[in-house]
Amino acid sequence: MVDEERQIDNTDQQSDTSEVMRPMTSEATAETMNLNDNSEANTQVTDTNQPMDTATTVDESVAVPSVEGDYQTLAQMKAQVESLKAQVEERSTQYMRIAADFDNYRKRNQKEKEDLEQQVKRATITELLPIVDNFERARSHLKPQTDSEMSIHKSYQGVYKQLVDCLKRLGVSPMRPEGKEFDPNLHEAVMRQPTNEQPEGTVLEELVRGYFLGDRVLRHALVKVAAPEDGSESAPITDT
Repeated sequence: MVDEERQIDNTDQQSDTSEVMRPMTSEATAETMNLNDNSEANTQVTDTNQPMDTATTVDESVAVPSVEGDYQTLAQMKAQVESLKAQVEERSTQYMRIAADFDNYRKRNQKEKEDLEQQVKRATITELLPIVDNFERARSHLKPQTDSEMSIHKSYQGVYKQLVDCLKRLGVSPMRPEGKEFDPNLHEAVMRQPTNEQPEGTVLEELVRGYFLGDRVLRHALVKVAAPEDGSESAPITDT
């Protein structure tokens, strides 16, 4: 019985001791947490002071501008702008020169084309002029007497008229030199006839008709020219 009572007393003492230690342990833990909080706060204060100094140092190093570097960059940009301006002016000059050359080439090509067309036209019409001459000689020399001859005469005269109309549409026009002053640019004198009725150098007769093609001479007219009367007959003009 005594032993049981001792065990009960020991049990009560252990429970009292555990109850006493529990508050003490919680109080120790609270004090430890307070100490840790104070150390962390001090550490935060110290840390906040140190970055402020570092930031101030960095700002001071960045805030100082490099004036010499800015001047160099500006000079380089100005040099680039001047170089680009020179290139643009050079390209503009080249473009204007090429455009002028092309315009001159176009005009020259057009003129050469027109000249070639005129040469072909002149050559073709010149080959047809002897046919026109033969029609005119036939009309002046043939005198139809019968109805059949008149019918033939009208037939080839119709062909002659059709040919003359075609030449007119192509720009061919005959010269009319009779009674005009002799012009070596238009006429070719093959005979001289002394006369007092016309001044010297006047065209008396057109022997072979001359023609214009537009405003240019297609064929010179062969003419007889008036000369001073000295009792001589009409004589052909020869080179001396």
